[in-house]
Amino acid sequence: MSLTSRFSGSSLRRLVSGASLTGAVVAAVVVPGALAPAAQAANWEAIAQCESSGNWRANTGNGHYGGLQFKQSSWEWAGGLRYAPRADLATKSQQIAVAERLARLQGMSAWTCAR
Repeated sequence: MSLTSRFSGSSLRRLVSGASLTGAVVAAVVVPGALAPAAQAANWEAIAQCESSGNWRANTGNGHYGGLQFKQSSWEWAGGLRYAPRADLATKSQQIAVAERLARLQGMSAWTCAR
């Protein structure tokens, strides 16, 4: 049984983090979607409606951008720069593509409205 099938994303991160602190070696094969399958089932339209009133160009000065209210660091980490410098400058479909990647990487905790 692989680590990704035995542990959730947060448990796996704690396991790997703890192992690196103790000097243990941990090897894991991460399969896209294995850590956070909820990303495929997310209703991004509803999340955007809750996060930004459905405004995919939202830039209100609060440090969060686009319809899904990305933090700039999250946008960059999940590969958003391939589309635009900030989420509010990307299309709706581009924002959703980055959101799906971010959800696979860290789960749905990035969105208050998805909890």
